[in-house]
Amino acid sequence: MTSSIRQWTLDVHDVDRMARFWSEALGYRIVSRGNGSVKLWPNDGAGAGALPVWLQPSAGPKHDKNRNHPDLVATDRTAAQEVERLLTLGATRADVGQTGREGFTVLADPEGNEFCVLDGEPT
Repeated sequence: MTSSIRQWTLDVHDVDRMARFWSEALGYRIVSRGNGSVKLWPNDGAGAGALPVWLQPSAGPKHDKNRNHPDLVATDRTAAQEVERLLTLGATRADVGQTGREGFTVLADPEGNEFCVLDGEPT
């Protein structure tokens, strides 16, 4: 018997701000959980592998590079265009030691959580 990933959970300070960023980034709908947390659900047509995102409030600040992060793939534009779109939503470029030849661009969300935009499908 094995396990499978069913949700991505992210601890955040400003739940509303992060819900707006990630819902715009992923094209997901926002559903308030009523307990201070928010669930982001894929819209119809998002694809079979689209995971919901749970944003839960956290009191402590982020200090170091995330030990895990999502890898995003642009669905209707080039990776470079997607990076520019995410930057306009509030992402920033992040340096985690990459050389520029990796096949992805490292960004950080408005609270500094790193994520990557892949140049194509994962191999």
